[in-house]
Amino acid sequence: MSWNRIVECVPNFSEGRDLNKIDQIVAPFRAKAGVKLLDYSNDEDHNRLVVTLVGEPEALREAVIEAIGIAVELIDLNQHHGQHPRMGAVDVVPFIPIKNVSMEEAVALSKEVSQAVAERYQLPVFLYEKSASAPHRENLAAIRKGEFEGMAEKIKQPEWQPDFGPSERHATAGSVAIGARMPLVAYNINLNTADLEIASKIAKNIRYINGGLRFVKAMGVELTERHITQVSINMTDYSRTALYRAFELVRIEARRYGVSIVGSEIIGLVPMEALIDTASYYLGLENFSMQQVLESRIME
Repeated sequence: MSWNRIVECVPNFSEGRDLNKIDQIVAPFRAKAGVKLLDYSNDEDHNRLVVTLVGEPEALREAVIEAIGIAVELIDLNQHHGQHPRMGAVDVVPFIPIKNVSMEEAVALSKEVSQAVAERYQLPVFLYEKSASAPHRENLAAIRKGEFEGMAEKIKQPEWQPDFGPSERHATAGSVAIGARMPLVAYNINLNTADLEIASKIAKNIRYINGGLRFVKAMGVELTERHITQVSINMTDYSRTALYRAFELVRIEARRYGVSIVGSEIIGLVPMEALIDTASYYLGLENFSMQQVLESRIME
């Protein structure tokens, strides 16, 4: 990959079950000059598709705009049901600066995409995280509160007017949050209980907004087909709150209910440093650094 400037984008679409629709949504990211599709994963319980791609800013912008248009056409949230909260057919579109791109440039890119999708698809757009137009819009959870159903009335409130697009919810595609942010790790921890209330209580206790770990957002999710539950976590800064800390705190909280962890998973891609940090903790490695990782030295 010889690109001089690289931006990552991780759009989340509200479709995790219809493989034909998923293929159509992902299609604009395939075989495009200046864009590379790194990963995509769909979850039927969450009914959600998470795509990870990188590219040069201009090429990435056009591919993302095209995919958003396809999702708006294919997904009707009036017929959508899943465990993950959502407010739009395209729920959230974050841009992450990777190489020779500043956060300010990533913010500018997010605003260009926002204006384009608002004009082309009549989609209300809320800027969030580093792109937010006001402090109360920085947190995605605050914007999404009420979800698709509640947004019909919420968007009429002066404090929740969209940053771009019409001041009413799209009838089938809802609205979208677009912004720039630091790398995020989507990390889920599974519990050997079908009781959603237990998973939700654990999630509440570990997330920052309720006095838990600083860079952790979490919620309880029911995995119906497996008859278990999950603490679904967004690690918003893995370098300052390590994955192993979230894992161990969930383990401690679970003991209160006689519940144990049966596994965990990472959705999408994860920086190597996040895994090395966790491996170092559990192996008790002393003075270990990324320079001792073979692949890291090869890529220098």
